[in-house]
Amino acid sequence: MQELLEEMKKWLAVYIKSFYSGDREVQQAVDIKEEHTAKVTEICRELALVLGLAEKDCLLVEMMGLFHDVGRFPQFAKYKTFNDSISENHALLGLKVLEEVPLLAELPPDDLELFKFAIANHNAKQINTAGTKRQQLFARILRDADKLDIYRVLSPFLQPSDGIGCSPDFVRLFASGEQCDYSQIRTMDDRKLVRLMWVYDVNFTWTLQKIVERGYTKRIIESLPVNEALNPGLDRLQSYIRTRLQAEELA
Repeated sequence: MQELLEEMKKWLAVYIKSFYSGDREVQQAVDIKEEHTAKVTEICRELALVLGLAEKDCLLVEMMGLFHDVGRFPQFAKYKTFNDSISENHALLGLKVLEEVPLLAELPPDDLELFKFAIANHNAKQINTAGTKRQQLFARILRDADKLDIYRVLSPFLQPSDGIGCSPDFVRLFASGEQCDYSQIRTMDDRKLVRLMWVYDVNFTWTLQKIVERGYTKRIIESLPVNEALNPGLDRLQSYIRTRLQAEELA
């Protein structure tokens, strides 16, 4: 499995380089996703070790991290955007790319199905409940690793409110702790609420601890406009984080 992982890394490096460009905007997008891929792969292994997975499963999780965003590269090349709602679902596009990777045929059939399930569900609003318990576990690991690094990727681009504020529907969803439909995002501050609502979709306390330690949620909250309508959502979020982290300390 370790040798197979190394071969996959070589394949992906060559694949990504095929999208390198002299166009500064395109190359910047490729660089961001190439670094994100490496970071998510590392986080996947770290989380798998924290959860006590066997070495074979840790390697399988790494493979999922390695290929989880492979669809991002042809997506940006074709559409010049990473916005799935106005282009294609990058996870499903990635599965099409993976059909061209002969190395995957070396995985046992059950592991290959697990691999595909996790990638197909890593960006879904919710994980497909039809998956087996093992498939659900690996999808949750991949989703957490992806979210943790997306916070890092987006953090430098965080800006003060532009004054437009948050859409009422997003404020309502935020107050109730629900997830949202990304296609309904209308303002810069809507995007900030989406990132805060991700907290409720974090599967493992280890991931939540990292998000808090690195100040991601704190910086987002500080960048929101002053709006009393946001207070119920902010109170709920901070109470949720405190309760979950305290429960981990007492466990």
